[in-house]
Amino acid sequence: MASRPTGPLPRPLSPHLSIWKWRVHMAVSIVHRVTGNALAFGAVVIFAWWLAALASGPTYYRLFQDIVFSPLGVIVGFGLTWAMFQHMGSGIRHFIMDSGEGFDLATSRRMAQATFVFAMLATLAFWAFVLLGGSY
Repeated sequence: MASRPTGPLPRPLSPHLSIWKWRVHMAVSIVHRVTGNALAFGAVVIFAWWLAALASGPTYYRLFQDIVFSPLGVIVGFGLTWAMFQHMGSGIRHFIMDSGEGFDLATSRRMAQATFVFAMLATLAFWAFVLLGGSY
């Protein structure tokens, strides 16, 4: 009869990421978390900056506008807009999966790919509307 170890049993180790084959599902999940954090941070910073500039008077508000509408500001805005649409598309994917649908591999892969396509197309459409001076 084999004797059992007397101390605590060693903890099982999770497989290292290099063992897993990367798939689009993993990327969507990771990007969903990253975009959520980026949106939370970006929204708070830009909103607080906007409020501070608004409260500080027209000179500071004009400076805020000049920075936001500069090429760098547009790039940051483009990135935050993409993050919003990516996070929204992934959230809709999760909502569908929460209803019990889309768990087979082919459907899950298509929905994951669709979130990336949707985010890019929606971002491009939004910024085309904004930069080309669309009206309601």
